[in-house]
Amino acid sequence: MPHPGKPARLPEPHTILHTRRGTLRFYLGDCLDVLAGLPAAAISVVVTSPPYNLGVRYRSYDDSQPRAHYLEWTGVWIQAIGRLLAPDGSLFLNVGAKPTDPWTAMEVAQAARRHLQLQNTIHWIKSIAIDRDAAGTAVNLDDDIAVGHYKPINSPRFVNDCHEFIFHFTPEGRTPLDRRAIGVKYQDASNIARWQTSGDNRRCRGNTWFIPYDTIQSRDKERPHPATFPPRLPEYCFRLHGLSRVQLAMDPFLGLGSTAVAAAELGLDFIGIEMDEHYLAEAIDRTRKALGLTGLPFG
Repeated sequence: MPHPGKPARLPEPHTILHTRRGTLRFYLGDCLDVLAGLPAAAISVVVTSPPYNLGVRYRSYDDSQPRAHYLEWTGVWIQAIGRLLAPDGSLFLNVGAKPTDPWTAMEVAQAARRHLQLQNTIHWIKSIAIDRDAAGTAVNLDDDIAVGHYKPINSPRFVNDCHEFIFHFTPEGRTPLDRRAIGVKYQDASNIARWQTSGDNRRCRGNTWFIPYDTIQSRDKERPHPATFPPRLPEYCFRLHGLSRVQLAMDPFLGLGSTAVAAAELGLDFIGIEMDEHYLAEAIDRTRKALGLTGLPFG
C-alpha cells in the first residue's frame, strides 16, 4: 500500500505519441490504478464520458452493476480526479440516460457533488428541429429543418432522446473560462455596439451545444464502440476552459479516443486511460491518423 500522501507508482504508458507542440500518453488499465500514480494538482482539464450503467454492451466492462455499487465507484473515481485537478481546473463530465432510467445523469452529478462544485450544466444537443418562422428572417430558411442524428424511440410514453448532459465541475466553482473561444456571431449587428463583451463580433455560446455525429457507413468499422462522442465536443470543452491554461489534459475513460484526437489537434499534452485493449488500439490509431502519423511504428 502506498505511503499516505504519496502517489502510488505510475504504470508505464502503453504508447506515447509526440507532436510538435505536445505529448500524448496512453495507458492500458483501470483508471484508478493510473490516477493513483499521478501527483496532486497535476491536471488542468478532464473531459470524459464514463460508463452510464445502462446495460450498454462494452467489450470488457459490465455496465449493469447494482446502482449503489455503481454510484459508490463513481464517487471514488471523481474523488481521485478532484485530487489531481489544479485549483483552477475543470472536469467536463458527459453523462446520458435512457427514458426508462431518467435519473442516472442526476445521480452521477450528485455523486460528484461531495467532491467538486457544479459550475455549469451544458446540454449537448445531438439533433434539433427548427421551425422556419421561429428561426427569424435573418436566417432566411426556405422551410422547417431538422438536423443531426438520434436513435428513434418507438414508444407511446417517451419522446426521442436528442441530448445528453455535460456537467462542468471545478474545485471551488470559481474557475475562469474563455467564454468567447467557442463564441458565436451576433445575428443582429446592432448588438455588437450595445454589449461591452461583444469584441470580435462574438458572444458566449451559452449552455446548449449542437454537435451532431458525423455520418458513417458502417458502425462496426467506423465507430466500434457503443458510447462515443464527436471530437468537437472535447474540443469545445478545452477551448472553453482556456487553451492557454491547459498544462495537461486527461480522459480516464478514453474509449475510441475522441478526446485524444481533440487534444492532439490542439497541441495539448494529454493522458488517456482505457481498460479495453481493443478500444485503446482504436483510439491510438484514430489519434495517429489525426496527426498524419499513419504508416509509422508506435512510439
